[in-house]
Amino acid sequence: LPNPVLFVEEVEFLFHQEWKDSDIQTFVKELRKNTKPMIIAANKADLCTDLSIIDKISDCVIPCSAETELLLRKASKAGIVNYSSGDTGFSIPDGKEIPPPQQKALDLVKSVFSKIQSTGIQKILNTAVFDSLKFIVVYPVEDETKLTNKDGVVLPDTKLLPLDSTAKDLASLIHADIAKGFLHAIDCKTKQRISGDQKLKNGDVIKIVSTLSRG
Repeated sequence: LPNPVLFVEEVEFLFHQEWKDSDIQTFVKELRKNTKPMIIAANKADLCTDLSIIDKISDCVIPCSAETELLLRKASKAGIVNYSSGDTGFSIPDGKEIPPPQQKALDLVKSVFSKIQSTGIQKILNTAVFDSLKFIVVYPVEDETKLTNKDGVVLPDTKLLPLDSTAKDLASLIHADIAKGFLHAIDCKTKQRISGDQKLKNGDVIKIVSTLSRG
């Protein structure tokens, strides 16, 4: 998000100018955009007869179908289809017999994909987290060589952090005690030791070294 201090200073300057109604309207729009970023989830978009209207409304409108996403997740959990949120389609496992009622539902899902390419749900989440809120994804591990936790699970956890977060911020997010005993961190990609105030990047794999490490 924009620097709030700079934004306030700009607003104070503008208030010394002579404003027209159009200026006030522009200011209010910009104020809303800067303080309350918004994404519109156009649910049931598959029922829309003219999706081009979305382009006319706003560039923050994302067509979606929550019902289709729910159906696919349930079908995937039941082993009926292979599907992960955000996919632009699904597949049926080899040798899987699909009863007519379920096949009819899956045919409707295909028609949704033909209209809006995906269910749109994952796109909304990604847009909100990464584009609007500017978060990054970081993977904390305990073994910097195998990229695992103490149980041997590869990349066991994912942490969302605001842009410009540091290694110490990651430690605090994992556990307050780990942050309290923080010594340094290790960038597992470069194998380099990094300090607590080192800013992290999206996709970093980090090991925290602390005197109060758990386990």
